[in-house]
Amino acid sequence: MEQVETKARWKETFKVAWPLCLSYTPIGLACGILLHAAGFNTLLTGLVSLVIFSGGAQFLIAQMLTVNAPILTIVLMLFFLELRYALLGSSLSKYLQGESHTSIFTFALSLNDENYAVNYLKFATDKNWTPNDARQVEHWSLLFWTVANVIGSLIGSVLKINLTVVDFALTALFVYMIVMQVKSRLSLVICIFSGVLAAICMIVTKSTLGLVISTLLASFTGFLTEELLVKKRPTSMWLQAIGSRKGGPIIEKIDKKESDIL
Repeated sequence: MEQVETKARWKETFKVAWPLCLSYTPIGLACGILLHAAGFNTLLTGLVSLVIFSGGAQFLIAQMLTVNAPILTIVLMLFFLELRYALLGSSLSKYLQGESHTSIFTFALSLNDENYAVNYLKFATDKNWTPNDARQVEHWSLLFWTVANVIGSLIGSVLKINLTVVDFALTALFVYMIVMQVKSRLSLVICIFSGVLAAICMIVTKSTLGLVISTLLASFTGFLTEELLVKKRPTSMWLQAIGSRKGGPIIEKIDKKESDIL
């Protein structure tokens, strides 16, 4: 009986992962087309998709290469953009206790925002969900993402793409990411502050390195401000959800929901 369940487990994980895989298809096609326009051949596009596995990072690479940004600037931007995975991974570490270093390493390599959300919810609500199940969800999404990127690259090889589309696509992507993350009044203010700061740093440095500087300054400013408000003024209006008239920080509401799930 156990052997039958083990063999059929991939069907269960695919059932969980398929909406995620389906959503990756159009974005992956667009990413592959833009990477080809930026100078990546089909083989390199597939390799980048496997190694990086991040839509935001791959769109960023395509955009910065088209404006001939220095390699050091690209590496630094990618580092700070992907640094969030250290926090995401740490929140899943309690579910990976007892796993070998090799298993944890392969799990970390294929982690991204979307499969993190799916696996975190499954770990929190399904007692039978195992690290191997979570890894399979990651690998399903990685497979669909890579295939979509490769197909997009092949499409890009027969189509002539105007490189100005890359700038538009990246801007639209990050505007969407910002809108999805802006929940409190403080986060909205920090977003506006980071935009103004980025423009100032770009003018002062006259290079894309200004984006790295502004990213660090805005991130530390937002973090320190939030920590100070939570400790000194936990009912501050700046910690409230946008549109909410009730007092209290949005952070406490989130923690309460998570504790209820767990």
